[in-house]
Order: sequence, then structure tokens, then C-alpha cells
Amino acid sequence: MLLTIDVGNTQTVIGLYEDEAPPTAAASGLVEHWRIATDAERTSDEHAVVIRDLLRSAGQDLCLNGVSICSAVPRALANLREMVDRYMDVEPVVVEPGVPTGMPILYDDPREVGADRIANAIAVFDLYGGPAVVVDFGTGNNFDVISAAGEFVGGAIAPGIEVSLDALFGRAAALRSVELVEPPSVIGRTTVESLQSGAVYGFAGQVDGMVERFRAELGACTVVATGGLAYLIAPVAATIEHVEPFLTLHGLRLVYLRNRQG
Repeated sequence: MLLTIDVGNTQTVIGLYEDEAPPTAAASGLVEHWRIATDAERTSDEHAVVIRDLLRSAGQDLCLNGVSICSAVPRALANLREMVDRYMDVEPVVVEPGVPTGMPILYDDPREVGADRIANAIAVFDLYGGPAVVVDFGTGNNFDVISAAGEFVGGAIAPGIEVSLDALFGRAAALRSVELVEPPSVIGRTTVESLQSGAVYGFAGQVDGMVERFRAELGACTVVATGGLAYLIAPVAATIEHVEPFLTLHGLRLVYLRNRQG
């Protein structure tokens, strides 16, 4: 079995794959998956307890064939490395500068590109080819552009939906937190509905506007959404063609296979 771990600023997504057969889709061979809160203070021993319990729920233990990790939180990555070293008899594949991924990075400084963005780009090119745009709804809304030749070209980063709402609630005393769901209509008739409309349709408009600008430079391209809130925005965004909730995990699996085979 292969364990894939995507550590985001807010949440960590963990996937357990059968690693014998080559992947044909993002979810192919995916035995189980979990989403937990990211805690930079969680120690290596605590990580081991959490992951061991999750694996046990899937009838598996810490005896795995491989581990593939990407992380936006350096301290969490260090503790995960220590956990793997102490509790697992494998060498983890970590998406970071110097690790072969098979994808050229055309950023001025490739070391600046987040590991999750690289994993997403690798996965979307594997599944859909290029040119393509990945929209990752997380702590930030990441837009990643992949060329027809399979190169990471660049993209854009905007504040995420929940971060934006938290900032709004923190500065507007009369507003309160609301459930993130699609409202009955675009024109809200209550404060709750107005906030929901602004969040859902406002961010859908952001996505559509950015994609149209990308297309002005790229030409036709495939648009794929991922991330925790993709399910909310994708149905009302005109430009999103596919939703792949396990896109980052698929990219981690591909990087692992390429390094193992190499």
C-alpha cells in the first residue's frame, strides 16, 4: 500500500492507495481517504497515533510499501519525516526542490512553487493533457496553468473563500458566520442569503473571469477544480469542466511511482 499525505495550511488530506497497478484515474486504486485539521504543533509521535488509527479503520497498519508527501507547512513536514523514519520501514518521497517530478517548472524561481501546486499540475496533465488550468479551492484559491507540452507555466493566487469571509466577519461587527451553501437566488433577501450569494457566485465569477483571461493568452484549455470547496463553486462556475477531489493525491502517487521506477 502507498500512503499519500497532502498537508495544507488549514487541512491535511490523506489517501491510501493500492500501488501495484499503474493509475488510470485520480481515484483508481484509492482504498480510503481522510481529511483532518492541519496542526503544525503535532509531534511525530502524535502523527503516528493519528495515522495508525486511520489506517486501522481501513484494515491496514503502518507496514506500508511507500509514502509520498507534499506540505505547505514546513514544521509539519519535518514532523512527518521524523514519523516515517521512526515508525515505518520506508524512505518517503517528498515533493520538494531537487526531487524529479517529470514536469518542467517555468517559474523564474522554481523553488517558489508550492509542492501542492506541482502535484496538481502533474496530475491534471496526466488525466487531461494540456493546456489546462487547475483551480484549487483551499486556504488560498490557486490557479495553476499547464502548457500543451506539459510544463508548469505559472498562474495566480487569491485569498480563499473561508479566509475572505473570516476577514469580513472580523471587521464587520454586524455580520456573523454563515453556512457555506448555495442560496435560493443570486439576489439575497436576508443578510445570510446575501453573504452566501457573495461567497458562492462572487467566487464563481472570480474563477470565470480569471479563466477567460488565461484563455486569452493560452487559447482553449481544460479547466479542472479541486480542493475542499470545489463541490460548492464548480456547479455555478461556467468555465469549470471537471471536478477532481483527489487530484493532489493522484499527483503525489505519480511522483512516487516516477521516483520508485527511476
